Amino acid sequence: MRTIVPLQKIDKPLNVVPYRQDSATKKEQVAKMFNTISPKYDFLNHFLSLGIDILWRKKAIRSLKNDNPKLILDVATGTGDFAIEALALHPDKVIGVDISTGMLEIGKNKMAEKGYTQIELMEADSENLPFEENKFDAAIVAFGVRNFENLEKGLKEILRVLKPGGKLVVLEFSKPRTFPFKQLYTFYFKMILPKIGKWFSHDASAYTYLPDSVQAFPDGQDFVAILSVVGYKNSTCRPLTFGISSLYTASK
Repeated sequence: MRTIVPLQKIDKPLNVVPYRQDSATKKEQVAKMFNTISPKYDFLNHFLSLGIDILWRKKAIRSLKNDNPKLILDVATGTGDFAIEALALHPDKVIGVDISTGMLEIGKNKMAEKGYTQIELMEADSENLPFEENKFDAAIVAFGVRNFENLEKGLKEILRVLKPGGKLVVLEFSKPRTFPFKQLYTFYFKMILPKIGKWFSHDASAYTYLPDSVQAFPDGQDFVAILSVVGYKNSTCRPLTFGISSLYTASK
């Protein structure tokens, strides 16, 4: 049985930052990083995952099908791909928030070009959401929780704005633990991905930060335990693609 990470000890390991010589906070560095790589982000996201990230998003959204949410919050929305996928649920509105103005600018252009009027993108911090309590039927986060400066605070903020009975769906990278996927994954993440990312985005730190942040993140049952301690109910974890990523669900 794996050891569960005590909640009070999770802040330190998550304090992995993109630019180690920079004195700025993790939040400021993450925003800077995504502003820098935003022009190439969508391409690299799909290219580096061989398109599997698209299937992961679809699977995550299907987990909300029976809940029929009408107002959805997409935290760390980036350029809005997860928000777009959420339209398959036929909501009245999806509000996407992010701290990166560069990512949001690309996302807003994307929504305008495709005519997705049900999606609103706005700059906001996951740890200080500008919404009243009990507002959203569902909240979704794709590959964003490991970037929270304070994981507990961010999760509590999402819980605050969810309606009673509302559902949280989180997609996040995790660490495969079985041979040979663990070894292949580690080699790709450590040796191949940073080189490709640097070549296309011209930001080497962004794609060394990715494997470092994944390694530091309390994934699997550790994250399930954190969700429960923060106050969520019925927290679950479903590994995807040999454990490369995980789909977490929980309710308020």
